[in-house]
Amino acid sequence: MTSTDIEGQFKHDISSKEIEHASIHDSFSPEEEKALLRKIDLTLLPTIWFMYLLSYLDRTNIGNAKISGMQTDLNLTSNQYSVALVVFFVGYVIFEVPSNLVLGRTRPSIFLPTIMIIWGTLTCVMAVIKDFKHLVVLRVLIGCVEAGFAPGVLLVLSSWYKRTEQSKRFGVYISAAILSGAFGGLLAALIVKHLEGVHGIRGWRWLFIVEGAATIGWALIALFILPDFPSTSRRLSEREKHVAVARLATENVTAITADGEQLSNWGAIKVSVSDWRTWAFVVGYMVIVGSSTLTYFYPTLVKGLFGNASTEKINFLTIPIYGVAFVCTAITAYFSDKIPGWRGLVIACWLTFSLICSIIVCAVYNFTARYVLLVLMAAGLWATNAGTLAFASSAFAGMHPQARGVSLALVNALGNLAQIYGSYLFPDSDRPKYIKGFSVISAMLVVGIIVFSGLHIWFRRNAKTLAEQ
Repeated sequence: MTSTDIEGQFKHDISSKEIEHASIHDSFSPEEEKALLRKIDLTLLPTIWFMYLLSYLDRTNIGNAKISGMQTDLNLTSNQYSVALVVFFVGYVIFEVPSNLVLGRTRPSIFLPTIMIIWGTLTCVMAVIKDFKHLVVLRVLIGCVEAGFAPGVLLVLSSWYKRTEQSKRFGVYISAAILSGAFGGLLAALIVKHLEGVHGIRGWRWLFIVEGAATIGWALIALFILPDFPSTSRRLSEREKHVAVARLATENVTAITADGEQLSNWGAIKVSVSDWRTWAFVVGYMVIVGSSTLTYFYPTLVKGLFGNASTEKINFLTIPIYGVAFVCTAITAYFSDKIPGWRGLVIACWLTFSLICSIIVCAVYNFTARYVLLVLMAAGLWATNAGTLAFASSAFAGMHPQARGVSLALVNALGNLAQIYGSYLFPDSDRPKYIKGFSVISAMLVVGIIVFSGLHIWFRRNAKTLAEQ
């Protein structure tokens, strides 16, 4: 039996049964659906929002630790620090697909908080490192453990919401990273400043302790709040479970059910990798993530634009970048759910907008103008990040849930490979113009525009066929 046959058989055996079950035996009222949706929004979204916020802080606090004394205390060279950044993504990329295969057979309310407790503990252990080797080993381990979080959240969100509801929810999810970027540096500065030398411990070490402990604390709370999958969640009544599965079936979104057919791990992988859409989204998301590595260089770019500005001023000048991005992401996510069939075109338009900004940055050398362009360019990139995840989730909605988990993990994992080469786009030798970085990003954005425009055209032409499947 081919992978296509497996997926087709699943749709016939499970999706048809769910639709028939929903329409004949388990009809639900709009009031019931609204009440259930409100309940899920109030439990699932805040929980994963804080989880992602802390995840992002734990991933990026090494940069704050570096400028707060870690590089000096550990005698790190510039190259060693770069290695410490890159090794995180080795395990992160390798373990995303396996972790989603495990998640599909377990309970998200246990799996996600458990790995969060582990990486939070490892973050605390970062406070006792003595040399470069310790730093690298811990960064690798944190990457391996944290690999299960992002694709796991994507699978959970795609399993709870209909296609026309996903953009807003993915927008909420991504907003955690945006706000983390806006205030993470200031939070780190406060921790280091007020805890420097307390109990004989350096401030940068306290940074790992405080943020790691916060991660563990929220993970313990999430154990009691985070719902599982719609038909298996213990936090729902039997009636709510039926409504949750039935409403998804109205838009052909497959759901994990207790008595549903299970694919083998290899079968799920074959279904995923044999679908060309998986690879189209991989390429598209690599473009967005690669371009968004600009995030790591906001302080560097701002400092290059404004010369000898103080560290405090540089931190404040990066906040508008994230602030505008937050607003644009929220607006885009809200309206994308109202026009789900046009998500590909919306993403292509935002990428075109960012491309224009990137090209102008290469040609204009007025510092104020470049700063404004940087703000606008970042807004476009952040808005497409959330939009692409919602677009991919919607595109994979009809897949067997296990195969959908693999596809979402592949998109996120391979997309994040771009962070490796993206970390070398803005070397200090290119300051203050950074022509190399903006030129490479411009080229990547062109590829992204082509990919998402092509996906938009294909989905529009095949909309009727896909709806009938």
